[in-house]
Amino acid sequence: MQPKIELLTPDLISRILDEAFQLMLKPGIKVQDAAARDLLLSNGAIVDGEIVRIPEKVVRAALETVPAEFHLYDRNGQPKVRYGGDAVHFDPGSSGVHVLDPETLEHKPSYTPDLVRLVKVAEMLPAYDAQSTAVVCNEVPKAIGDLYRLYIVLLYSAKPIVTGAFSVSTLHNMIDMLAIFRGGRAALAEKPLAVFDVCPSPPLIWSEFGAGNLIELARANVPAELISMPLAGAAAPVTLLGSIVQHAAESLSGIAIHQLAKPGAPIVWGGAPAIFDMRRGTTPMGAVETAMIDAAYAQVGKSLNLPTHCYLGASDAKIVDAQAGLESGVTAILGALAGVNMISGAGMLDFLACQSAEKLVVDAEAIGMAKRLAAGIEVRTDTLAAALFEGINFKGDFLKQKVTRELFPQEQYLPSSVIDRDSIRGWQQAGSLDTFARAKARTRDLLAAYERPPVVPEQERELRKVVQSLAKKAGMEKLPEAE
Repeated sequence: MQPKIELLTPDLISRILDEAFQLMLKPGIKVQDAAARDLLLSNGAIVDGEIVRIPEKVVRAALETVPAEFHLYDRNGQPKVRYGGDAVHFDPGSSGVHVLDPETLEHKPSYTPDLVRLVKVAEMLPAYDAQSTAVVCNEVPKAIGDLYRLYIVLLYSAKPIVTGAFSVSTLHNMIDMLAIFRGGRAALAEKPLAVFDVCPSPPLIWSEFGAGNLIELARANVPAELISMPLAGAAAPVTLLGSIVQHAAESLSGIAIHQLAKPGAPIVWGGAPAIFDMRRGTTPMGAVETAMIDAAYAQVGKSLNLPTHCYLGASDAKIVDAQAGLESGVTAILGALAGVNMISGAGMLDFLACQSAEKLVVDAEAIGMAKRLAAGIEVRTDTLAAALFEGINFKGDFLKQKVTRELFPQEQYLPSSVIDRDSIRGWQQAGSLDTFARAKARTRDLLAAYERPPVVPEQERELRKVVQSLAKKAGMEKLPEAE
């Protein structure tokens, strides 16, 4: 039995959806892309300038064509991530602008070698089922920033990728880059290597590039991941339920645009909401209420039989300390118990602004525990316990049993050396290291052991040629040194 957390009753889910459908009629959705407005208009929506009133029947028809599940494949064409049901996967958080220097604990602007370091660490950790385009490379022109980050991940990782594009033209280039590893766009559609985040703007706005990306992803049959970001108390109603309603309205309207562009294209019910801290004017991603919005909106998505995503496992702490462990571990567990298909956010600090390879290492342990909890308790022996007591004679000799040696790795999550389970004497003899110091050592070991996954030389040459050409058009004569 897979344990679950559910925060909403069936009646509340119905009320959330009913009010979301009301919002799509009044005040309506602001759609700033003409092609998206035309799609909606020709299918029964009412268009008044940029304001579109979308009837429930239009959205219900779109929901009927959304695939209940799909897979992401690795670079070698093997299925690695299942979007659908209660499958739970994790990837690092994305789009940070700083990295934490593990020696000085400063937040420094991120550059290409920082992204390479993060990708290598995530590649070496089985806890991460997918990569992300984790940080911005600040030395690269913004015009090619999104595709350049994808380029780096493709060079250093074979895992599926969670990424995104901030313009339609960039999106075209990124899809073509991915298609290199499949032999064309048609083959990429059959075995997608990446999912693309697409964000509405709160409240109730689909920007020109956001709606345009939805249309282009649908027509390319490349998975889209809706990232609705209600900010409870600022850019969304202050109540958790009010923010969940806004999330539903933004996501449902996005699904309508997407499925009208191409029925049956894969799309994910995702998001990155937060509460608004009235005392500091900040957006705490580690708050339990933020996690509650995520778990609840995922429950709404599951009621519609949709694949799900959320942004949890991050912290608002500035260094990898007790707060970082507390917030990241608690929210990762809540996401896993909610059965969210892809949970993004590991490694992140400072309201998603900063990434840390050492935190990725610590978070991998929380993820291991979360996945173990989500797997639940299984029957592994013919009797639950009775047969195991044969020959024990009231002595604690279970260690001698063959079944103990066989089953303990299945029954228990076995953490790395980052988690200290030694005696006080053993801990002292090992240097009395705290968690961050052990994470630094583990990170160094992972980087030393990393080997770049094999890639077909012709594919790598084609990828480099494409990116070098686009970089030159953006004013870069030479790509940055990666390491």
